[in-house]
Amino acid sequence: NPNDYIAGFPPHPHRGFETVTYLLAGRVKHRDSAGHSGTVKTGGVQWMTAGRGIEHSEMPQQENGLLEGFQLWVNLPSAKKMSEPRYQELEPQQIPEEQHENGTMVRVIAGITSQGTQGPVTEIEASPLFFDINVKANTEYLEQIPEGHNAFIYLISGSVSVVDEKGESSSIPARHLAILGKGDAVRIQADEASRLLLVAGKPFGEPIARHGPFVMNKPDEIDQAYQDYNNGLFGSIREQDNAVA
Repeated sequence: NPNDYIAGFPPHPHRGFETVTYLLAGRVKHRDSAGHSGTVKTGGVQWMTAGRGIEHSEMPQQENGLLEGFQLWVNLPSAKKMSEPRYQELEPQQIPEEQHENGTMVRVIAGITSQGTQGPVTEIEASPLFFDINVKANTEYLEQIPEGHNAFIYLISGSVSVVDEKGESSSIPARHLAILGKGDAVRIQADEASRLLLVAGKPFGEPIARHGPFVMNKPDEIDQAYQDYNNGLFGSIREQDNAVA
């Protein structure tokens, strides 16, 4: 329903974490207070490290048709929350695809697979895995996960089960997210042709204070973020427009 998204996300700030935009369909144009601009296309990804603060906007370009995708928030450790903002923006063709003998296809956005395919998103503090996986019906997918990482699966379509070390399976309905338990691998059985995201990252073991568009470690750091933004310390897309004019 275009009414759900066509208004987009006009200029707004972020500090202390990373936003990850991954599109399955459609296009989103972005701009920010540091002068960056571009368009995330179907199959493309934008990994933005907000760091100490940035204002940006994300606006759908189409007026009709499908827009489908994900935005994840990835935490930063306290030592990096005030780092310089930066972008890693990738065209669909820049994301490597790994083909398995049983027909499974894996798009590798971040991290490295057990077969050695390396994702193009690098230098992320959480050492993430971010895989977009298509599996054929009645096949199995097995992947290693760094021990100690938190991990989840989001089933975009189809029907799959996760098999534990005892051989017991737990089914995941489509459009549901399943948080995985401790371990160093995941084994997935597909009952029908399915598409899913496998995401994992290193926990930092630090307190989290979150409010609105900011993710810090302490409540007073959130208060400071609002003060800094209101005082113009993040820069402004509007100021940028005026300077160009």
